[in-house]
Amino acid sequence: MLDLTSLWDFDDPAASEKRFRLAIRGASPRDQHVLMTQLARAVGLQGRYDDGLGLLDATTAVDPEVTARIHLERGRILRTRGLPDEARPELEAAVAAAVGCDEVHVDALHMLALIASREEQSALHEEALRIARASADLRARDWDASLLNNIGMAHADAGEWHDALAAFENAWGARERQGDAGRTRIARWMVAWALRHLDRTTDALLMQRALKAELTAIGEHDPHVDEELAILEATSGGR
Repeated sequence: MLDLTSLWDFDDPAASEKRFRLAIRGASPRDQHVLMTQLARAVGLQGRYDDGLGLLDATTAVDPEVTARIHLERGRILRTRGLPDEARPELEAAVAAAVGCDEVHVDALHMLALIASREEQSALHEEALRIARASADLRARDWDASLLNNIGMAHADAGEWHDALAAFENAWGARERQGDAGRTRIARWMVAWALRHLDRTTDALLMQRALKAELTAIGEHDPHVDEELAILEATSGGR
């Protein structure tokens, strides 16, 4: 199975571009088309939108997964370019073509939710989460943490903090299962943030202080933790 994860560094799309170009040279004809979609994404992340779209135009839709990936990456580039109305039909086409390819299907639903109305977002997120949880594909299942975080944010935006907290707590559990310490700390921050908005200041303060201690122990710094600590300590009188 083609391992795209090992080729990606989303913090360094230029390096990812180089890896995809090298991988394309030695790949099978079918895998070359998949890799071309990821090359287009890496190029688009560098702001070279026309180049990215050109690469997708040159990619042949040899099967439903490749078809879905072409639409998905074209929609992603168009959204990043600030053209959500043009992105939407591409993302809808990606959702339709990706049925049976859970990882791409979930990604496409997640992207469509980002440009959908608030009324549509909940149904799209829930459908993506249903597919992720039922999937035999670990890559699809591991989308659950991000989807739960998005669901939590939607509740937070609507002022529904009890529902937001429940979603953030589930996201935290999913991150722990995945074993990514950095993302798990972010998930814990989200839980503490929701607790503060529910006036559970003591619980929130304990969590943010624990995060601060962990970050200090590994020589890292997170301004969002410091910002929350300042708010919480002012609210609690430094207790």
